[in-house]
Amino acid sequence: MLSRQTLYPLFLTLSLLTLPGCERNTAEESFETYHSRLANVLDVSPSPAPETQIIQLADIRDLLIPIEDIRMGLLDAYELRKCGLFHLIAERNSVLGKVQDRTHQLRYELLFMGGLEHCIDTLPQDSELQPELVNFRQLKRKQLPVYFWNMLTSGKEWRQQLRITSLPFALNNFPGKAENQEAIRYLDFVYQAIQGNQTVQQKQAERLLFHQEQIHTHRYFGQLVYSITRSKDWLNTTTRLLEENESIVICGKNRNQQKAEYLNNVFYRFFVTEIQPYLAELDSQFNEIREPLQTILQPPNSATEQYTSYYNHYVAGELHDSFREATMAHVQFWQRTFKRCQIKIGI
Repeated sequence: MLSRQTLYPLFLTLSLLTLPGCERNTAEESFETYHSRLANVLDVSPSPAPETQIIQLADIRDLLIPIEDIRMGLLDAYELRKCGLFHLIAERNSVLGKVQDRTHQLRYELLFMGGLEHCIDTLPQDSELQPELVNFRQLKRKQLPVYFWNMLTSGKEWRQQLRITSLPFALNNFPGKAENQEAIRYLDFVYQAIQGNQTVQQKQAERLLFHQEQIHTHRYFGQLVYSITRSKDWLNTTTRLLEENESIVICGKNRNQQKAEYLNNVFYRFFVTEIQPYLAELDSQFNEIREPLQTILQPPNSATEQYTSYYNHYVAGELHDSFREATMAHVQFWQRTFKRCQIKIGI
């Protein structure tokens, strides 16, 4: 029979686990349990949970690039109604047009460039507006990449994807994955069109608003890279525990290999079954978006040191490389140990 002294802490633990809001993150719990079980088999104290450092996205004031206002006057624009550009300029000069968010601003600029190209192609070549329109097109083309950059780094919905969270993904739950990966591929298409001075058709420009709506409830990229960072830190902490106590694992002919067999059981139960698939999924998801993000988030000449550090670490691949190194070092420990102890994985 269990004593009162034994029942009380058990009851307290069960009560805490059922309190609203006390649900543990399954990935964090799996790493922690894996680490503590290994320490228990090795008969050593587990290491403290690792401290995870993050580089946060720079403030808006350090990222926003000013754009000179070079609107066409309404008197001149009125003559453009025959080629369909007048209503766009009127929309931009309206009260609502002056308070557009950054996504609507880029949408307008893309639509305007499409309309401008149409006017240049359709107005008579001897029209007095032709030289002005051609010159205006050159000026607006130079501004489009800046509108794109400002939307990504200071537009609310897009910026919140880039801010690093402090919550890793759960083992089998990656909210925002499909919506954000589709949005990133779309942004890459828009970026390539802008860089190539190609017209973005109206339906494509309107999709900016669709993707803005799709992603606004998520923090996908920030949560993905935090999950990668946290996994790397736990892997390094656990590998260090194993390597520091490697001599404890006795192997050899006619030797008692019980400790090695217990370690194998923990390895298979937690790492192979839960953690390794999670690591593979994080790696795969990052690879899906790495190249387009490297393109669209390339630091401009005005980029601050903080943003450059952020870009190099999270986007260009420093973090991903160190994550893979941590995974490889952990796997290599087990390969070395199982070979020495002649143990087949999972047996």
